[in-house]
Parts: sequence; structure tokens; C-alpha cells
Amino acid sequence: MTDSSAAPPPTALVLRHAPDIGLGNVAGTLAAHGYAVTTLDTPTADLDGLDVLAPNVLVVLGGTEGAYQGETYPYLAAETALLRRRADAQRPILAICLGAQLLAQALGARAWRGEVHEVGFVPIDVTTAGASSPVRHVAGVAMVEWHHDTFAVPDGAELLATTPAYPQAYRIGPWLLAVQFHPEVDEEIHRGWVRQWADEIEDGPTAEQLTADRARFFEGAQAASRAMVGEWLAQLG
Repeated sequence: MTDSSAAPPPTALVLRHAPDIGLGNVAGTLAAHGYAVTTLDTPTADLDGLDVLAPNVLVVLGGTEGAYQGETYPYLAAETALLRRRADAQRPILAICLGAQLLAQALGARAWRGEVHEVGFVPIDVTTAGASSPVRHVAGVAMVEWHHDTFAVPDGAELLATTPAYPQAYRIGPWLLAVQFHPEVDEEIHRGWVRQWADEIEDGPTAEQLTADRARFFEGAQAASRAMVGEWLAQLG
């Protein structure tokens, strides 16, 4: 017999910009914490009609677009506006790569194309604030990077992590966590990115180097990702 009085599971809404830049490793962590996940493809979704405050957690993934390209990709402007509404309500947000850049813009900061094409497995340096946050799990861990764009840390946010090239993570309270690196990337996603985009890397690792580094660093990166996202979900209560 089913217990009809049982509380419904918490919900996570995922905003995806391309099928090959998906939820990956984070899907298992959300499932382990009991979340029911819905994914929207933002280029084709009705973002104006979306109740962005309804889900318990909002996850915003990466993409090949620039956060500053709202005129070229109108859905990015709509997405930035809904992120502003959710942030104003202090409803939990996990933002990754392009998501972190869009969220920074929504919070009044700037996103732009940086000087360095940061690609590969790059060790993360954690700040003093980061050492007491879920990001502490990636301290010194070589995490997947694949971006050219960057962001300014919004006013009121704490910088949690950096690399020599770029800021890597920020937070506001327990409810907002944004990271430039890729905790979601699993082996299937990484293989696809190497196959699709390795030839476009500027002054960075070759496909062969990325493949060798995957064998060397991936297990540690996956474990750190699960620990980071899991701790962030747990502290939401």
C-alpha cells in the first residue's frame, strides 16, 4: 500500500543550453538527495511563462554562448531576468560555467570574453572563505575547465576559489553557489567535448593530452564534485 500522506520529493529544475552540455555527474548527486529533476532546454523553452520560484533548487548549466550575447540569443536575456527574480527571492541556485556568468550579470556584475582560453584539468585554489564552504572539497583538485569567458564577482558575494587565470566560484549565503569549473562533467560528456571541440582550443592541451589527463585526474574530480554538490544540497535543509 502506498502512503498517500508522504511528502512529495523536493524538485530541481535544470536549465540546459545544449544537449551535450548536460547534468552529468550532478544528476546522481541530486538523486541521492531525493530530488525529482526536470530539464528545460532554454533556447526553445517558454521562459517568460516559467514560475522560477517554484522548484526547490534551480541548476543553470554551461553553454557555448556568451552571457553578454542577449541580443544575439534573446533567451539569454530572458534567462538573466528570471535569475534576477529567483535571486531576489533568495531561492537556491547552483550555477555552472555559463550559468555562473549569467548569474553574475543578473546580480549586476559583468561577464566578458577573457584573454585566456582555460581548458583542461586545472587545480583549484580555494580562498579563506572557500575553505569553510562546500567548495573546500575541490581545494587542490584538478577540475575540468572549458571556457574563454569570465565574470566579475557580484557585490555582496564571497569569492570562494580561483585559478591563475580566473575567478572560479562565489556564493551568497547558503542558497547561492556559482562555479566556473565543471563539477557535472562525467566521462561521456568529456569524451564528447574532446571529440567535438579539442581542435578549437587556443594554445592549450591537445586531444591526446586531454584524454591522458582524464585517465589521471577524473576519479578525483568526480569524487570532489559529488562531495561539493552534496554538501551544498545538505546545508539547504
